[in-house]
Amino acid sequence: MKKVFLSLSFGLMLAICVSGQTQSQTFATQNKPDTTDSTNNFYDNEPIKQLPMVALAVDGEIANPGAVDFSKLPLRSVIVKETSLNPDGSNKFVGAYRYDGYSLFDILNTIKLQKKNKAEFPPIIDLYVEISNDKGEKVIFSWGEIYYPNNLHNIIIANTVMRIVPSKTKELWPLSETSKLVVVSDLLTERNISNPSKITVRSADATFKIQKGLSPMFSESFKLTSEDGKSAVIKDIPKELNKITYNTIFYGRGKGIHSTTPFTGYELKQVLEPYYKLSKENLQHGLFVFAGLDGYRVAITYAELFNRNDQAEFLLIENQDDKEGGSFKVFPAPDFFSDRAVRALSEIRFEKR
Repeated sequence: MKKVFLSLSFGLMLAICVSGQTQSQTFATQNKPDTTDSTNNFYDNEPIKQLPMVALAVDGEIANPGAVDFSKLPLRSVIVKETSLNPDGSNKFVGAYRYDGYSLFDILNTIKLQKKNKAEFPPIIDLYVEISNDKGEKVIFSWGEIYYPNNLHNIIIANTVMRIVPSKTKELWPLSETSKLVVVSDLLTERNISNPSKITVRSADATFKIQKGLSPMFSESFKLTSEDGKSAVIKDIPKELNKITYNTIFYGRGKGIHSTTPFTGYELKQVLEPYYKLSKENLQHGLFVFAGLDGYRVAITYAELFNRNDQAEFLLIENQDDKEGGSFKVFPAPDFFSDRAVRALSEIRFEKR
């Protein structure tokens, strides 16, 4: 009986992958290369290569684990410039591509979250997901990266690829041979692993004392622990750092509009740079938890903080006169919603997942 069940399960997962590939093949057929440049689209001029898919399963802190049915998902198209990080800290350009496939947003859209810490902290902003393959590679994404950004569907599992070839040099970049996880917003594309086969939903382990309605809510400093294990307390921003201003519509998932006033502060990554080095391991596995004095906390990956290519940075805002939210706040410029903003920042925890 057990053998029959395993056989049926394997058959179902194989059928799901084949169904997804068939849909993509139809999509590719409808998008034949424009070899004569008859349109203004730069991203359809080359042949499209099919990438074989593997079965993908979702589990973790959810009520409905199981295989992903690609046949029920729309196909998305993204363009990327892939660049890898060398061991010496330099980088190497790989190529420019159009990828078509299935967005992480759509893949996780119908799962039912079952947070293990829901009783203590109901908000979903401390969630993250691990994506792994059969080679043992693993990368992580915050829930905010998937469902909160201003531009959605920018993380996909690709099953077709097309080169974006320079018109003068005609350089032909190497093509992937397998399905691929593709992250549009990453500058260094170390999270673009091949053949993703498993997605695991988790909530951050960090716990903090919850104090709802705390007033006054003022933390004159925040503490952190650097990668080498040394503790630090941040009371002042380095004088050599410059402030930047973002004009914004500050809109919450629950309460809606908060304000339309600009936010002025420092790039958070510049403040934290001395404590957390740029490395492949951090890009793939690094996770921050930012917590306010009242216990409110949010998960942000190292990659989305330090490795953006869209110039939409997280800001650290300093205001020693704000007794109901200061003196440090985190403003999430990449997000549509304001939910990952943290008032009265008191602690930053970092771990490699």
